Amino acid sequence: MQLSDLYEELRSNAYPGRGIVIGLSPDGTKAVTAYFIMGRSENSRNRIFVEDKDGLRTQAFDPSRMKDPSLIIYSPVRVLGSDTIVTNGDQTDTIYEGIKAGLTFEESLRSREFEPDSPNYTPRISGILHLQEEGYAYEMSILKSRRGNPQACDRYTFRYSPLPSEGHFIHTYQQDGNPLPSFEGEPTPVSVPDGIDEFAEKLWDSLNPDNKVSLFVRYISIANGSFETRILNKNR
Repeated sequence: MQLSDLYEELRSNAYPGRGIVIGLSPDGTKAVTAYFIMGRSENSRNRIFVEDKDGLRTQAFDPSRMKDPSLIIYSPVRVLGSDTIVTNGDQTDTIYEGIKAGLTFEESLRSREFEPDSPNYTPRISGILHLQEEGYAYEMSILKSRRGNPQACDRYTFRYSPLPSEGHFIHTYQQDGNPLPSFEGEPTPVSVPDGIDEFAEKLWDSLNPDNKVSLFVRYISIANGSFETRILNKNR
């Protein structure tokens, strides 16, 4: 499968929902990840990203307008040792605690399924970046209803050996709609640029201006685990 133009993919889709990108910088020295959220409702749009210790959390921009925080407020990014976990919900904590208890990324997610937001049943998408002595690798997962049927949860896990300048992109919805159709197929192979500022700016500019809410981008040194982070919020 050829590499897709990530920016064109986003420009041509008014509502991919929430999305995760994981890959490797062109010089092969940095593990790269990005996470964005979009929103159609006032509740979903009333959010910002806030850096939290080594990770990230969502926060109400205007707390007085927050209606139901259950699927809105969570920690999308947490760091556990040499692992960085990135997800679109509170399964970040499930993975974190599972790995601490000796489970794998995939095993940790077996206790979870898609979100209970009928009729969309939003998929839970997750990723993990492993910076280990034997080298860098990453995994991605999606837990989704079967063709919108909440009686069946289909679970897919993908593990990748990174290549310079390449990454993979997974998102919650194929496109806008009512109900919203879940993502289908494998994560899309995409190009990853060298500079964090270039990547963050182009990603942000490619997201639908009406629906985009927040973006997080991180470049992590494979050699020592140090990192650079960029956060962009529509609400300022």
